Amino acid sequence: MGKYTGAGKRAAHLVWDWNGTLLDDIHAVIEATNASFAEIGLEPITLERYRDLYCVPVPLFYERLMGRMPSDEEWVVMDAVFHKHYWQRAETCVLTAGAAELLIERQSSGRTQSLLSLAPHEQLVPIVRRHGIEERFLRVDGRIGGSHVGKTEHMVRHLSALEDVPPERIVVIGDAVDDAVAAAHVGAKAVLYTGGSHSRASLESAGVPVVDTLAEAVTVAEELAA
Repeated sequence: MGKYTGAGKRAAHLVWDWNGTLLDDIHAVIEATNASFAEIGLEPITLERYRDLYCVPVPLFYERLMGRMPSDEEWVVMDAVFHKHYWQRAETCVLTAGAAELLIERQSSGRTQSLLSLAPHEQLVPIVRRHGIEERFLRVDGRIGGSHVGKTEHMVRHLSALEDVPPERIVVIGDAVDDAVAAAHVGAKAVLYTGGSHSRASLESAGVPVVDTLAEAVTVAEELAA
């Protein structure tokens, strides 16, 4: 797909998150979450409450809602129902406003980017391809190895597969606190976007820049890498 060139020598290499960042899927997530809640008798959750409480690992999110950790049996049911409903709805989700143009502009200018997601790799790649953006990235990496693989471990694997990208040039753009945590673990920087799974207050707790648009995220990322 290409190689890091260090265009401008001080340009950032962007590591994009997928769900809630490049893919505008938060409403699909809420609908799928409420379908899974209904299976065990929980009340529906609003977008605002979801953003206030959401965290990873996901069972901890459910503990915040339920006041207790879900049982193994409840977790299996909820996880299966969530993914069934989510992937049905994901087919109709669109890219976040302006995302395709930003990716094209960055590639055309000789600057590099890659895509890292905890979505299963075998499901991530086809949907990225359908949106016509696969070739904008040096790499597209979904999760391989089961749900126990977290963002930090996944980030380490992703960066080890990129050629000659110095950590100080890397900026992660995501919608969740764990994106910032994973970035810090590998010596990279992060910018968090408010259009996805977390509230602004939650994102600001990570201590990194928080923005409301992807265009602003790219601008801030370049400033961080300079």
